[in-house]
Amino acid sequence: MKKIGILHPEISAVVASMGHTDMLVIADAGLPIPDHVQRIDLALSEGVPPFLKTTQVILGELKVQEAIIAEEMLTRSPQIYEQLRQALPDIPIKHVPHETFKQITGEAKAIVRTGEFTPYANVILIAGVTF
Repeated sequence: MKKIGILHPEISAVVASMGHTDMLVIADAGLPIPDHVQRIDLALSEGVPPFLKTTQVILGELKVQEAIIAEEMLTRSPQIYEQLRQALPDIPIKHVPHETFKQITGEAKAIVRTGEFTPYANVILIAGVTF
């Protein structure tokens, strides 16, 4: 049994397989997931697991050089944006329209679906390098 880090086998495998500029999406319960992108569905019930906690756990293992969010998050869910900003203190965050965000998710290695019910609680994490 793995004793530290991400215990979920699919998430652990995706993070371990990511290379520079690969993308991993952490999504709320409502984000559409393209059929060709790996879906890792964690949603159990409303709010479980939460978007921010899931993001923080993944950030513990994934080197991130940039993040992308829907610009609508800034006005519709500013509390989520502020908490995400705190979780990514030195990482640039690019803002794009939600429709563009959804198109970009089609290029991701995987999408982790949470039980989050807060509008626009989604982030695309772009992998960096550790050297």
